[in-house]
Amino acid sequence: MHLIMASLRWVSWIFIAHLFVSTFVLSDSSSYSNNPEEIPKKFLQFAKEPELFDWMVGIRRKIHENPELGYEEFETSKVIRTELDKLGISYKYPVASTGVIGFVGSGQPPFVAIRADMDALPMQELVEWEHKSKVPGKMHACGHDAHVAMVLGAAKILQKQSEELKGTVVLVFQPAEEGGGGAKKIIEAGVLDNVNAIFGLHIVHNIPLGEVAGRSGPMLAGSGFFEAVISGKGGHAAIPQHSIDPILAASNVIVSLQHLVSREADPLDSQVVTVAKFQGGGAFNVIPDSVMIGGTFRAFLKDSMIQLKQRIKEVITGQAIVHRCNATVNFLENDKPFFPPTVNDKELHEHFQNVAGDMLGIDKVKDMQPLMGSEDFSFYQEMIPGYFYFLGMENQTSGHLDSVHSPYFRINEDALPYGAALHASLATRYLLGLQLKVTSPEEKRHDEL
Repeated sequence: MHLIMASLRWVSWIFIAHLFVSTFVLSDSSSYSNNPEEIPKKFLQFAKEPELFDWMVGIRRKIHENPELGYEEFETSKVIRTELDKLGISYKYPVASTGVIGFVGSGQPPFVAIRADMDALPMQELVEWEHKSKVPGKMHACGHDAHVAMVLGAAKILQKQSEELKGTVVLVFQPAEEGGGGAKKIIEAGVLDNVNAIFGLHIVHNIPLGEVAGRSGPMLAGSGFFEAVISGKGGHAAIPQHSIDPILAASNVIVSLQHLVSREADPLDSQVVTVAKFQGGGAFNVIPDSVMIGGTFRAFLKDSMIQLKQRIKEVITGQAIVHRCNATVNFLENDKPFFPPTVNDKELHEHFQNVAGDMLGIDKVKDMQPLMGSEDFSFYQEMIPGYFYFLGMENQTSGHLDSVHSPYFRINEDALPYGAALHASLATRYLLGLQLKVTSPEEKRHDEL
């Protein structure tokens, strides 16, 4: 009798567990229209479940061990496609060389996109751990491995709710964010032509875990790169009068370039010109024939970017002439296209605050000041209303985290569920909001949606 009762109790527990899962996946999703504010918390709860969390961690570590540079993300793309196949999610491949574009939901309009960048950086990882980069000179030092894992996590959440989605979520796995302008090539491929909005995030080391930060309007600067070769006439350092010194010319170029911001730019229009590369000469007593310098320029306004580009060329060529040298200037637009400023849509900012507030509490949703960093997510925002935000991963109890682009950069993997749930929640609530607008008796129906 005792054995029978124990068996019945086990059956009851199994039934209750099955009922709980079914209730989460089906019953709650069917009531989304009535309780949209519950979506973010339930998605976060699901994302923290060991099965989904461990799955994301495994994907992130696999990608981290095998970093690939821009437009070389073939194995990373293969990992993504394998997981999408397992989830039964359709996709387009290749897009922009190595990109993958997935589709979850009805397959019909409206469309909303969530984006992850895939590429690594050309640097040696100095973090000693079990899943350290296996490729010398390459490292995921900007968190793109985590970004991919989070969008795949969101895909898994969304796929379980696919019958309830009021449209289609487009999963954008993008190559070459690190200077290669992969977003621009995704757009040129035409795969986002009918998308109504797009969301993206970046993980950061100095915002606490469970907090996010964003803003309406300009958030990140536009950026460009330049290289210049300044040519003179080499000779012995002891008789400089018989040479034309390109090092002296380049030195004056660098000083003059700093005046573009301090004396020509509006103090209220933030701009930066930095020369970060200076190569010339190979001996202590020989004046070289030429010198190469290179750097970056940044601003929040397109007009300011155009002005800076023009003046950088004028200053370099002009100062070279003053010092009897010649100069050629290359803005590297084929390899490193100019990034526009990242400007967040006002309505999407309100949407982000509402969704993130419902998930984390409004006190965990921070307004941030603009930064001079840049992001090729801005290319999407030039054609689609877009929103980009930062996801915190700082945890004082787990030790210091270094910033991105450091060889000591580490990911707090506890942040993965937050990113996955936010991606899924922002997309789901956005589609639901569009449906409510279309079906509202106070609104006219838009057939093009």
